Order: sequence, then structure tokens, then C-alpha cells
Amino acid sequence: MNGRGSFLGSIPTVTKNLLIINVLMLIATSVFRTKGIDLNEWIGLHYWEGSKFNVAQLITYMFQHDGFTHLFFNMFSLFMFGGLLERVFGSKRFLFYYISCGIGAAIVQELVWWLTWEGQFALVDAQGFVALRGAEAVAYGVQHGMMDSFFNSMITIGASGAVFGILLAFGMVFPNMPLYLMFIPIPIKAKWMVLGYGAIELFFGISGFQASVAHFAHLGGMIFGFLLLLYWKKKGVIGGGLY
Repeated sequence: MNGRGSFLGSIPTVTKNLLIINVLMLIATSVFRTKGIDLNEWIGLHYWEGSKFNVAQLITYMFQHDGFTHLFFNMFSLFMFGGLLERVFGSKRFLFYYISCGIGAAIVQELVWWLTWEGQFALVDAQGFVALRGAEAVAYGVQHGMMDSFFNSMITIGASGAVFGILLAFGMVFPNMPLYLMFIPIPIKAKWMVLGYGAIELFFGISGFQASVAHFAHLGGMIFGFLLLLYWKKKGVIGGGLY
């Protein structure tokens, strides 16, 4: 018990509470699902033109995850990099940064949906083949009241946008810190790792690879984090190792 308490006590307050809240939310989601209630429909981020959207989802979506693996990788990154950043920024500023990156990721995702939804909307026939696509499909969908259900099907969840903001901050505050990645036996400086992650997400987003993953939301978290860090740097709020 003492060892466990010591381990939890070593994690800064905000990072620790974010980890706990996300784990509890995954448990709650599983419990509610056994009762026929899908929490994702309530607190996941929906497209703004759908009837299921509300502004609170810009925050609540980042505490929802699609299973243990999704949660584990996000929380592992938060644990590895967030604690050190919280010590540098202070708890209040770190929490503000985390939430801001998550909201930024949500805004970028909404923008991407807004710019691309017409190309995604298509009508299929009884055999499952695409019958109408593009402007004709949209006109038909509007005429027959099909758009709201389509908009409501556009949903994203997860802390990845906020976590990518954390990775960006780590790379800027500790640019030359050596990091070891799985399957790569040599250290990589944090700044190059962050640039690599950003390039990969941009490529995946543009190419449509892993279309079920919100790659542009990840980039949104990094972009908003970058702008916030630059603002703080200009104001003299943070400095030191900021690259």
C-alpha cells in the first residue's frame, strides 16, 4: 500500500486527476453500455449542424475513449510527458494548456467536417452500391429530411488532440532531451520526434489513411498549443528551454 501511495503521490496533481478521470469515464461508459446507454452519444463531439451537438462537447469529448487500448496510449503519453510539463508550467497553467489544446483540436475537427462532409455524403441502393453522390445526393437528402441523422453520425472522442499538444510542448520546452522510441535503438531528440509526429499526422490526414482516426484534430491540438506557447513566451510567462 505504501509503495502504491508513493507512486501516486509522485505524479503532479492535475496530471494524476486527468488520468483518474479518464479511467473512471471508461469504466462508466462500459457500465452504462450494459444498460443500453451510449455515453458517446451524449458527451462525444458531434458535428455542429447535427441536433445532438452542444457546446459542452468541445470539452467532454476528450474524456471519452473507444476502449482500453485507445485510453492506454493516450494516458501513457500524458503520464510520461505531462507530469514534467506540469512541474514546469505549474498546475493551473498546465490544466489551461491541456484543455485549450483539446478545444483547439475539436475546433479543427469541426472545421474539417464542415469542409468535407458533402464529399462524404452518398446514397446507396438496395444492393449497397452508391446511387447518388455529391450535390445530387445532398439535394435528395435535404428534400427527404436525411441530413440530421447523417450529421449526428459524425462523432469523435478521445484525449489525443490534448495529448498531441502535450507532445508539442515537451518538444519545445525540452527540445534536445533524448527520447527512445519502440523498435528504434538510438535516441531521438524531442524536437525531431515532435516534428516527425506532426508530419505523419499531416500525411495521414491528407491521404485518408486510417480514415477513422481524427488526424487533423491531432494537428489542431499541436497548432493551438504552439500558438499558446508562443503567446506565453512573448509575454514572458514561460521561458528557459522553450525552443
